[in-house]
Amino acid sequence: MRPTEDKHRHQGLRKKLVEQLSSNGISNDLVLAAIAQIPRHFFLDSAFDDIAYENRAFPIGEGQTISHPYTVAYQTQLLDVKRFEKVLEVGTGSAYQAVVLAMLGVQVFTIERQRKLYDSNKQFKWLQQQHGIKFFYGDGFEGLPTFAPFDKILITAAAPHIPPKLVAQLKIGGMMVLPVGEGGTQQMCRVTRKENNELSVERFEEFSFVPMLTGKES
Repeated sequence: MRPTEDKHRHQGLRKKLVEQLSSNGISNDLVLAAIAQIPRHFFLDSAFDDIAYENRAFPIGEGQTISHPYTVAYQTQLLDVKRFEKVLEVGTGSAYQAVVLAMLGVQVFTIERQRKLYDSNKQFKWLQQQHGIKFFYGDGFEGLPTFAPFDKILITAAAPHIPPKLVAQLKIGGMMVLPVGEGGTQQMCRVTRKENNELSVERFEEFSFVPMLTGKES
């Protein structure tokens, strides 16, 4: 059962979380402000209410997790979104990351391969009130070619390689942020699509994500 009340206690815990993120190197004020506004405990079962604002991942079902707040902030900061950009998110999960992006004023197209998570998000009343997010059920490796090209793409699962079909859905000059690698840890990368389909790849810190899988789960 999801919590529905955002109390002063929760707001105080969010403030402390934002201070922690700032001290750990998250410097984008807009990203920090978005995280300060979003009731993360709404995205979790009420059993996690007292610890929802710790910098931890928590299970959300179907073998998936809601990412560490630091990871969400880190990926969002690297993506460097601008208002009114069109962003593809691969791996909706709890939809917390999608809401962070939407708070930054972008149009979010988010795709989830787990049918139960997709259905849960569609039934989430608070989420229905958030503007600028379109939800899709499908294979993240395929992306959403009908809605391409995208200004930015964010992948929230460990990709074994940079997915070529997603690169093709980026605008020239567009950027993709994703963790790349197999095994226990992956390296966060920022890929920029250049003219003539050339790619510029920047490499950053290591993280640990659930693997990005092909196909759909019913």
